[in-house]
Amino acid sequence: MNENRIHQTAIIHPGARLGMGVTIGAYSVVGEYVDIGDGTRIGSQVIITGHTRIGRENRIFPFCSLGDEPQDKKYGNEPTKLEIGDRNTIREFCTFNRGTAQGAGITRLGNDNFMMAYVHLAHDCRVGNYTTFTNNASLAGHVQVGDYAGLGGFTAVHQFVRVGAYSFTAMGTVLTQDLPPYVLAAGNTAKPHGLNLRELKRRGFSEETVIALKRAYKLVYRSGLALKEAESRIMPLAADVPEVRHFLDFIHVRGRGIIR
Repeated sequence: MNENRIHQTAIIHPGARLGMGVTIGAYSVVGEYVDIGDGTRIGSQVIITGHTRIGRENRIFPFCSLGDEPQDKKYGNEPTKLEIGDRNTIREFCTFNRGTAQGAGITRLGNDNFMMAYVHLAHDCRVGNYTTFTNNASLAGHVQVGDYAGLGGFTAVHQFVRVGAYSFTAMGTVLTQDLPPYVLAAGNTAKPHGLNLRELKRRGFSEETVIALKRAYKLVYRSGLALKEAESRIMPLAADVPEVRHFLDFIHVRGRGIIR
């Protein structure tokens, strides 16, 4: 169905661009610089403002605020952006802020993500594809989240922290340092609790790959080695297993350091 369905109480700025088959519910507001792709469904009382681009076939539930000003005292009304990809589910009361001039200028959410109620994406965050954020998971500014990562309810992530692909946090986890790919974390502050084996199995990782990742994990977390020495021991594994190479490349970037 290519016809747009817009409730008579919705307020759509004449400058907003809507694709085909867009649905907008009662009392929602869409601003001047907003671009909404084909087939996206927006519930009632949703506010979408700023330079915000939303892709195709997203589902946005009531009471969300997307693309408003970043919560950053340095923000000076620069025309920064929020970009949302395709086929995302964004549940009630989510707040996604646009970027800052001091950062990348863009807050970005990829494709096929499942964002449960009250999720917050602060300015300049970059979230990949196929992630799951459970209720009240919150990212501070400049956080990066890899594909297939899962954040448990009430997870809080400090600014500039990286969350690796296929990783997972338990409910109430507080991340103040980077979480490597494939790793489970829990606690305040977060501690490692092995590999995210259930997700690796679900995504079809081979037994050989999982065994190699277990060896890499043990060298970092169970051997008692300094991180630099553990990295050197992992290198031979990384030469043969791309997933181990990804793990090694991630922990090699010092940044805020990894959880240990």
